[in-house]
Amino acid sequence: MENLLLSLCFPLLLFPVLPPTEAFYLPGSYPHRYGDGDLLSVKVNSLTSIETEMPYGYYTLPFCKPIDGVQNSRENLGELLMGDRIESSPYRFKSYVNETDVFVCSTGPLSKEEARIMKLRIDQVYQVNHILDNLPAIRYTEKGGFRLRWIGFPVGLNFNNVYYVFNHLRFKVLVNKYGDDHAISQASGAIEEGVDVVKSSRTRHNNVTQRIIVGFEVTPCSYRHDIKQMGNLQMYQKFPRGINCDPLSLAMVVKEGEPIVFSYEVSFEDSDIEWLSRWDAYLKMEGSQIHWFSILNSLMVVAFLAAIVLVIFLRTIRRDLTQYEEIDKDAQAEISEEVSGWKLVAGDVFRPPPNADFLCILVGDGVQILGMAFVTVLFAAFGVISPASHGALLTGMLFSYLILGFAAGYVSVKLWRAVSGGERKNWASISWRASCFFPGVAFLVLVSMNSLLWGSQSTGAIPFYLFVILLLLWFFVSVPLTLVGGYFGLKSSSIEYPVRINHIAREIPPPKYPSWLVVIGAGTLPFGTLFIELYFIMSSLWLGQVYYVFGFLLVVMILLVIVCAEVALVLTYMHLCVEDWRWWWQSFFSSGSVAMYILIYCVNYLVFDLRSLSGPVSATLYLGYSFLMVVAVLLATGSVGFLSSFWFVFFLFSSVKLD
Repeated sequence: MENLLLSLCFPLLLFPVLPPTEAFYLPGSYPHRYGDGDLLSVKVNSLTSIETEMPYGYYTLPFCKPIDGVQNSRENLGELLMGDRIESSPYRFKSYVNETDVFVCSTGPLSKEEARIMKLRIDQVYQVNHILDNLPAIRYTEKGGFRLRWIGFPVGLNFNNVYYVFNHLRFKVLVNKYGDDHAISQASGAIEEGVDVVKSSRTRHNNVTQRIIVGFEVTPCSYRHDIKQMGNLQMYQKFPRGINCDPLSLAMVVKEGEPIVFSYEVSFEDSDIEWLSRWDAYLKMEGSQIHWFSILNSLMVVAFLAAIVLVIFLRTIRRDLTQYEEIDKDAQAEISEEVSGWKLVAGDVFRPPPNADFLCILVGDGVQILGMAFVTVLFAAFGVISPASHGALLTGMLFSYLILGFAAGYVSVKLWRAVSGGERKNWASISWRASCFFPGVAFLVLVSMNSLLWGSQSTGAIPFYLFVILLLLWFFVSVPLTLVGGYFGLKSSSIEYPVRINHIAREIPPPKYPSWLVVIGAGTLPFGTLFIELYFIMSSLWLGQVYYVFGFLLVVMILLVIVCAEVALVLTYMHLCVEDWRWWWQSFFSSGSVAMYILIYCVNYLVFDLRSLSGPVSATLYLGYSFLMVVAVLLATGSVGFLSSFWFVFFLFSSVKLD
């Protein structure tokens, strides 16, 4: 068993010795520098809404398109799975050149369908998302004396059943001037490769002033242009009259048969924000102080409770073992039931449980999911995964899950050999089923949710070719690695039980209370370690807030694993003390029951925090993806509880002399 635990923990032990990276950027990355007058191109992402959770392409609405046509940006798997569709836009600036009253285009008379869709998107509170130099456009509003930050801006507003569109945008670009080598070193994050690139580029540009973009703000306005005075304006020409952008006024009404004229203005402002700090405006959202205080408070309380449970547990076991070892063999036979209840089940404690092969498969899949979570969060906590890399987190999770198929196969087959008494014939079947179970559940959920998104023509729908890619990655990467892991589990040393299994099972005394009630109650303590963090994660997933305190999340995950292990150990010991040797499945569900509380929390979050979620399709999407998350948590925490209980039972019955 010790070899098994070491083999599982060894990959995780390697990561702390890796050299930490500076800030959020990978080695070799460096800021883009722009000289005065250089062309800056704004990109657009999918339209998003917290009321429908279904993204749509930017050009599904009658917005202006670039002169040279819409160009799609290269996207990774994570971006595609998240529904991001990053495309070019007609908004173009000249670096450090202020411009006002710039004409973009006129849509021409809106058709009935175009007007209907735009009004629908306004009612559904869809947000427009612009991107410049990888920074999303951020919008500031004042409310109740507080300055609120928002990513993106609404398509328009519905005021007294009259629909207004925001057709004039006032951009502000914050730039940091490159004036000396010290500034260059700060901007590049002291990364050697970045410094070399910047210095060589600076040599080429000699005395040309270079700047980096450290902020991108937008203020939307609804402005009604006088079409008669426009004449034959071409894109990027200036309006003959000045445009007064007042965010509090509404003027441009959405009507069938009337055109919409789009325009913009841009100003550049010097800022002392450094390159490494340019994401602070996005990461430090309102409520951050409450977030940090709540997390620290939760960690201290849970750590205190876990310490109490651990001390009581160790003292109880040590006293029991000491009393047992001090008596002679004749007295051992006369030990009362109250003192030595767990010793009376020595011949049954390792009796195979029902559906033992399925239990081994669940534990193997749980180890794979838990390893994926730790690896991903660890990389994010050390800054390897950058918020500037759209979809990088989801891509990292996907590939780490595929690679950790080896762990799933190894653990499943290793446990199956122990449970089955060393049988070696069906190891390939166990490995194959371990590689199929959770991916099969995820595939069914994704296909069901995708059918709803396809019917709604949302960009959140996974393209068919991406389904093919995912299936190929699973079949040619995850499945072979799981089989290889199973083969190594087959060839590894078998787990020899310290006691023999009786031929006839010992009768279990009637319980004083239902065992399922204790199992359900056991999930409250693990849930207490993460429910505060869970709120911020859910807000990030469904309310569009930015989450990047992965250092705290890593600590919470470690604490969750410790608490799950302790809860499982205590309940296993309690069951053995009342001569109930059926601890296998109970240890899995005692710690895995935290998933039930997460499911209840998800329903509560839907009812009270997502009250604006509109339509059965949106609610179905939310519940479907929440169910997939709950299954993953069940497998991960259940595997922790089972493996810790298995180690405890093995250690306990190896530490006493039994006839």
